[in-house]
Formats: sequence, C-alpha cells, structure tokens
Amino acid sequence: QVQLVESGGGLVQAGGSLRLSCTASGRTFSSADMGWYRQAPGKEREFVTRTSWSGGSTYYADSVKGRFVVSRDNAKNTVYLQMNSLKPEDTAIYYCNFVGGSVSRWYVLVPWGPGTQVTVSS
Repeated sequence: QVQLVESGGGLVQAGGSLRLSCTASGRTFSSADMGWYRQAPGKEREFVTRTSWSGGSTYYADSVKGRFVVSRDNAKNTVYLQMNSLKPEDTAIYYCNFVGGSVSRWYVLVPWGPGTQVTVSS
C-alpha cells in the first residue's frame, strides 16, 4: 500500500512563497508521472501541475504557469512544488499523487493523502 504525505503548507501573504513536499512510502511507482492538485472550499479538486518520471516533461495549469515550479527526487520518492508570487486565489488544500492518463483526462494511481493547507492572505 502506498502512502502519500504532503507538507510545507501554511499561511503566507500575497506575493510570498512556499515550498511543498510530498513523500511516498510503501510500494511506489518509480516510472509514473506525479502531479499536484488542489481543492478550494466549495470547489472541485483541480489540476495544478504534473511531472514525468525523469522530470523532463512538466505541465502546468494556466493559472499557475510562470509562478509555480514542480520537481521530483526519485531517490527520495519525493515531489516538490515551489510556489512563488502567491495569490489569494491559490488558497486551497494541496495534494499530490501518482498520475496516469493524459493531462486533461487524468486518473490517480493510489489513494489521496491528507493534503497540506495553503492559505494566502491579501
């Protein structure tokens, strides 16, 4: 059973930065893409970013392009999300997962972790 644990969230002012981490334990999928998703109150979970196993291919939602950077360390079974120039609309719980399918028609490979709360004040 794979377990995902996200960390690094917190309260930050608009324009600030945060770095999220997500570590997988148990049986992992070393060749699978990993992605970050977020869910704001009253909204559906949405795609934020995705990286291939090698990190050579990355994809970003238009809303975060140019501000967020995804990276991964396969030796540590960890994926990171560097978030810069944060906006109040980035406030959400952030989740990571191993991902299959295309960017637009994706599916997750393991149960979601607890996520990490990011709150951006104006």
